[in-house]
Amino acid sequence: MAAGLEEAFGAAGEFGGGQRRLTAFLVLLQVYVACQSMLIVLVGAMPEYRIDQEGIPASKAELAKHIHFMSNFTSIVTEWYLIEEEAYKVSLASSLFFAGLLIGNITFGPLSDRLGRKPVYISGSLTNLTFAVGIAVYALLGYCVREWRHLALVSNTPGVIFLLLSFMLPESPRWLYSQGKTAEAEDVMQYIALGNGKERLNLKLKPSAGTSRKDESPPGILNLVKHPVLRWRTIILMYIWYVCSLVYYGLTLNAGELGGNLYLNVALYGLVEVPAFPLCMFFIEKPWSGRRKTMMCFLIFAGFACMFTMFLPKNSGLLLSPTLLALCGKMMVSAAFNIVYIYTSELYPTVLRNAGLGVCSMSCRFGGILAPFVPSMKSLSPSVPLVVFGISGLSAGFLTLLLPETLNKPIAESIEDLQSPKYRVLINEKANQLEESTSVSEGLPVLKK
Repeated sequence: MAAGLEEAFGAAGEFGGGQRRLTAFLVLLQVYVACQSMLIVLVGAMPEYRIDQEGIPASKAELAKHIHFMSNFTSIVTEWYLIEEEAYKVSLASSLFFAGLLIGNITFGPLSDRLGRKPVYISGSLTNLTFAVGIAVYALLGYCVREWRHLALVSNTPGVIFLLLSFMLPESPRWLYSQGKTAEAEDVMQYIALGNGKERLNLKLKPSAGTSRKDESPPGILNLVKHPVLRWRTIILMYIWYVCSLVYYGLTLNAGELGGNLYLNVALYGLVEVPAFPLCMFFIEKPWSGRRKTMMCFLIFAGFACMFTMFLPKNSGLLLSPTLLALCGKMMVSAAFNIVYIYTSELYPTVLRNAGLGVCSMSCRFGGILAPFVPSMKSLSPSVPLVVFGISGLSAGFLTLLLPETLNKPIAESIEDLQSPKYRVLINEKANQLEESTSVSEGLPVLKK
């Protein structure tokens, strides 16, 4: 008898030993991705230095004779004397890394929908929590390996191992099934069952409902522009994603610019994200906060935390230090970054969800491209970078108010659902049911309109 995909997963094992091994692989992959994203923070770190003559020598040979770096580590700055007019090259190297992510997002995102997830590799977003831990791991590596070439080698070598292991990963059975490749999906389900320690299944999948509509062209990115509701929604979400990326990576890359121990700063900028995850997961499920208010508050708090640094005196102590406020800002924007993934997917109709997430993800990469240059604005004033992050966070937070709440609301399946009376009635019914259940649970009288 033919079975559906969910029944097949139940027979093969929902989350057995095979899935746990794949999850462990993806968790370790996130640690590697975090090391790559943070590589320039230590490899391009600029230590304190002094020049024993007036002015900057014209040639690097002369500069090498008169400059003295006061550090116990090496970096591309100390090797190639990337100071003063040459300092922009460090930020440019980091910016080019994020530009590569943008190109990959444009190229391999649509390609993964055509060829599958395995041939173009995995999206790399198993869990942001592991990414935060990966930043701390990279700080520990940098503390143990002080020579920048060796540090780059140690950080990049695992990529070869992950690349080879990726060929052993099975394709997503859900994607195969959605593409009408039921025979291949059955083979993957057999692989999962054997990995979970079960005997070979007598499995036959039902034909996918999507195969009958295979010839129909799905709605594309242009629909995000044509529909007035989606147009403004997309513009606001693109700016929010851009700000989240700018502030998140800007504050993280700014860890090397703050005073104190460089390696401790980098580790703290990673570990401070850990409490952000339970915080955002708690608030987004509460009826009195939901997705919109929670994300707005996190972005505004992140903005204020960064803005307050300009009012601090130079010797303000540990409790009111710029580092502590910047860490608070990092925790807040990290929480907002986690929420925006969930919130965005609920704001788009099912048929346009991938297109909407793809466009927002592209705008996110532009924030990453510009983020490395913001810390260099400290040449104007030490507080300028954090003020830029603060203004960005505040503006994105207030713009969130223009978006609708999605908690406990029906998700639109098609573009027509956004304006259909039936869809709006469903939203009102859901809201009324939620209000009644909340009032009953709190012992309050229910007022009927």
